[in-house]
Amino acid sequence: MGAFLLQVYPWIKVLHVLAVISWMAGLLYLPRLFVNHAQIEVGSETSEVFKGMEDRLARLIMRPAMIVSLIAGLAMIAIPGTPGHLPHAGYWIWLKLVFVGALLAMHFLQMRWRDDFAADRNQRDHRFYRIMNEVPTLLMIGIVICVIVKPF
Repeated sequence: MGAFLLQVYPWIKVLHVLAVISWMAGLLYLPRLFVNHAQIEVGSETSEVFKGMEDRLARLIMRPAMIVSLIAGLAMIAIPGTPGHLPHAGYWIWLKLVFVGALLAMHFLQMRWRDDFAADRNQRDHRFYRIMNEVPTLLMIGIVICVIVKPF
């Protein structure tokens, strides 16, 4: 069984990378929609269009991509003999998992903000969402450094 898992590991990694790219695209694009949506009059036709775009992005792209990213990532750290196998990986994997936890928190915050827009109860201005748009980028940089450089 161990030899089989090592053979499928590259395919799990491919699935993980593709899912992470899709998830990150959503995490970076949804706040940009919020920036624009926050500047639109509540109840307007344009506001309703933004609500639909935000909902479809969250439901059809972000949620499935997040789930596949997590499942494939957990599978990779569970396979013995791989770089991220938890009992034998360095401290870099733990820092990466902290960053992933922060990405998950950002995902769920964005879902809450989307719900606020959907219910016409957003209280934040466009500047808030411009700042929040940078958080996933910073977390992604930390994750990439951990995975590629393995600083410790």
